[in-house]
Amino acid sequence: MTKPDLWFDSAVTRLADPQAFKVWSVIVSLFGDLAQQKGDRVSGTALTAILQPMGLKPEAIRVALHRLRKDGWIDSDRIGRGSVHFLTEYGRAQSAAVTPRIYDEDPAPVPDWHLLIAEDGRAADTLNTLLLTEDYIALGRHAALGPGPLPDDCEDLIGFTTTAHAIPPWLKSRLFPEELAQASASLRDGARAVNADKPGAKILSAVQIATLRTLVIHRWRRVALRHPVLPPVFLPVDWPEQACRQEVFRLLNALPRPSVAEINENG
Repeated sequence: MTKPDLWFDSAVTRLADPQAFKVWSVIVSLFGDLAQQKGDRVSGTALTAILQPMGLKPEAIRVALHRLRKDGWIDSDRIGRGSVHFLTEYGRAQSAAVTPRIYDEDPAPVPDWHLLIAEDGRAADTLNTLLLTEDYIALGRHAALGPGPLPDDCEDLIGFTTTAHAIPPWLKSRLFPEELAQASASLRDGARAVNADKPGAKILSAVQIATLRTLVIHRWRRVALRHPVLPPVFLPVDWPEQACRQEVFRLLNALPRPSVAEINENG
């Protein structure tokens, strides 16, 4: 085994998710990072070559692709004996919607917030709809915190423009649960260990880079999309997310995204 292969295998081990992951979700992360644009098509051979080092078997990949096609995320075409896979319009839209959150290296906390309070009945239904469709944070059954100014179409809710001064521990624990802290710290430590070995994109193939980026993006996506961007007063003591973010982007910047053409050619 060559030195680049040894380095790659070590990096895969360090970046592997300690928790079981869903194959279809990994594929969504892969396309969101490597093939999000219209016209981007990844061959079945390249897709398998990217995912197999993670321990994913071809049968599991086929089942996951079937589910993603059924759910409208991905479509596939036959070309000769092989297949190519690509995001549908729906899949591209869903990926684009979360891209800013995932790839923001230094998000600025929103300075202005508002609080909405509901009673049972129609007002509670309005609040639940906002929690499902907008960037609101539930504070309980009948209250939610939202960024920016008060909305104009919530007459049945009590609304306050607010500034946080004191945040009790129970709210910090609800917003930033222990399992999110563990996921962030675990990824931070794995990325830091790989960074310490000085990743060299020049010694890796396009497919190997794609594998490592997919591992990092998939785990980071699950942290970043659950982590509300709130002022520091909301954060628990020694919260690991910022250090995790720094290590993740240090590694991604050391492993520049290969083109789809390079991935297909190398796969």
